[in-house]
Amino acid sequence: MNKMRPTFKDYNQNQAWLFPPSIDELIPKDHPVRIVDRVLEQIDLRELISTYHAEGKPGYHPKMLLKVMVYAYMDNIYSSRKIEKALKENVNFMWLSGRAQVDHNTIARFRSERLVGIFKNVFKQVVLLLAEEGLVTLKRVYTDGTKIESVAGRYTFVWGNAVKTRKEKMQQQLEEMWDYAQSIADEEDKDPEPPDFKAVDPKKIEQTAKKINKILKNKSSQVEPKKKAKGRYIEKNFPENLKKYQEQEQILQERNSFSKTDTDATFMRMKDDHMQNGQLKPGYNAQISTEEQIIINYTLHQDANDLHTLKPHLESHQELYGSLPEELIADAGYGSQENYELLESKGIEGYVKFPTFDREQKLAGRNKGIKVFDRDQLYYNPEKDFYVCPMGQRMDFKGVKRTRTKSGYAQENHYYQAKHCEGCPLRGSCFKGSGNRTVQRNPQLEYYKEKVREKLLSQEGEKLRKKRTADVEPTFAQLKHNRKFTRFTLRTLPKVEIEFGLHALAHNIKKRIA
Repeated sequence: MNKMRPTFKDYNQNQAWLFPPSIDELIPKDHPVRIVDRVLEQIDLRELISTYHAEGKPGYHPKMLLKVMVYAYMDNIYSSRKIEKALKENVNFMWLSGRAQVDHNTIARFRSERLVGIFKNVFKQVVLLLAEEGLVTLKRVYTDGTKIESVAGRYTFVWGNAVKTRKEKMQQQLEEMWDYAQSIADEEDKDPEPPDFKAVDPKKIEQTAKKINKILKNKSSQVEPKKKAKGRYIEKNFPENLKKYQEQEQILQERNSFSKTDTDATFMRMKDDHMQNGQLKPGYNAQISTEEQIIINYTLHQDANDLHTLKPHLESHQELYGSLPEELIADAGYGSQENYELLESKGIEGYVKFPTFDREQKLAGRNKGIKVFDRDQLYYNPEKDFYVCPMGQRMDFKGVKRTRTKSGYAQENHYYQAKHCEGCPLRGSCFKGSGNRTVQRNPQLEYYKEKVREKLLSQEGEKLRKKRTADVEPTFAQLKHNRKFTRFTLRTLPKVEIEFGLHALAHNIKKRIA
């Protein structure tokens, strides 16, 4: 029985083409790379082109480099070396670049230098194109934040409290040595006016240390070896140490920490790992506003708390589009008197939870879990301005305490105090402190909470709250989980803004294709 032999199509690597195909013929008409090309061809790049000089050797066209960069981020390629490799091997990149062989250094410089300060304008123009197509209106935005780790070393931290403690300890040691030197000095060597050790600078420390060591040398026979060594150590090290601490304080500004290998990065509590351990890492707080899962605006912050990011985030929106959104929906991380007042003053309809809103709703209509001794459960008489404790005792107004938030916003808290808590049978459950129980109330915040509560519990409010979880949160999931964007590759705030912006722009173009 004859066995049939298999047949194959012709295979000849050396076969010559009579009519060689162009690269364009190899790319499908609906391929995403063509969408990137069409979208960015509509963008005004005069601002980017103006960053180049007329002198010198001609460079690669910034339009080509921008197209390549955006498409690379759409294709989850973020390394400049991998982009260089794709330009040589990937037909889509070859078509987009016109077969230009761009080295990784040029790509890296374009991303981290040329795009700084101008990329947000490119991003805005693309969003406006999407608005023209009816995909977004810019009138209603869902705002949220997430923390993204810096490329900085995880153990290269500088803590603000540690710097303050070291400075205070150094000043104390210097003062002690000054007092000791003055106690043994001859009359002609004594200084009637001691230095202000809390306001010394490196030069002043050096002068003071020299005076101390001069006295110690003159009274060498009376001075313990340890004191001599301490004096020499102060003169040698304290001026440089103080200079270093002052430089660190200049970097810190209002922050509580920074990384030595990326001084713009702040140590923040990241999401728990798989063992439910909290992660304290250097990073940035990324804020986005979305509509239909399209990123309308993004800002990067060094503050781990979302509370203080809303104002600069809205200012960025105003700068981009010349107007503010009509509605803003956000979670309880933004709920504060300052933010409620901000939204009201800007004419923005805010659907922003306050921190205890979810707990209120969870316990509403149920006795189980309600803490009857909480201030919010006490009866309050708004006409006569007093509370009533669980035993029926009046808690009268005692005074006002004015405070300021981290951003300088002024708040007023009203204090109320009971009169006869001693001997009360409920005292152990009501409160644990000594004396009579005191509660505080912020009237303006309570006013805003009442308004917000009414809006959030309305039919429209419930719809928007559900919509928020299906709009802005999945956008972060796309960026961080699907695109594996959990750590920046660039350092310093201006550069990480570019990196995040490229991810945001690539995301928006992908949403347009979808």
